[in-house]
Amino acid sequence: MTTPLQITVRDMPRSQALDETIRKKLDKLGRFYGQITSCRVLVEAVSRHQRQGQRYQVRIDITVPGDEIVITRDPARDSAHEDVYVAIRDAFDSARRQLQDFARRERGEVKIHDSVHHARVSQLFPAQGYGFLRTPDNRDVYFHENCLRDLELDRLDVGTAVIYAEEEGLEGPQAIWVANGKHSAVD
Repeated sequence: MTTPLQITVRDMPRSQALDETIRKKLDKLGRFYGQITSCRVLVEAVSRHQRQGQRYQVRIDITVPGDEIVITRDPARDSAHEDVYVAIRDAFDSARRQLQDFARRERGEVKIHDSVHHARVSQLFPAQGYGFLRTPDNRDVYFHENCLRDLELDRLDVGTAVIYAEEEGLEGPQAIWVANGKHSAVD
């Protein structure tokens, strides 16, 4: 599969190795979901901080029939993004997850949940971008930072009340979305 690809590099030298890494990552996405019509990738070095090394921000815009998927990896959240190839890997991993979700919706496999559930944040792993919710019936529900609505992972605390919808994931229940639930009656 040959997908039209546009690579933009800002505030850092462009290399053939960087371009090749991005092409390989896009080819892998194309094998997973063959209907990608175009892809734009921006790799940008963000300003240095006195106590931190150079960090890299990666933005991927993927066009698929009827939709556009946008992935932005914030370098301020992850010190591993001092390596441009790690930042690219993480951005393409996020793109794969979002393409999986898009493909499920397209195939009609996503379950529609009529009820909103209440829970509290029980565990947080901000460096890895995920956490767990504890339901009133003591179940643990996985959530990823990409499913947060009007919330930021680094501003959540253990014990924060939330509302959410869930589906069965490969390794157990996972939140489809998580939103502020400060008015919920979770004990």
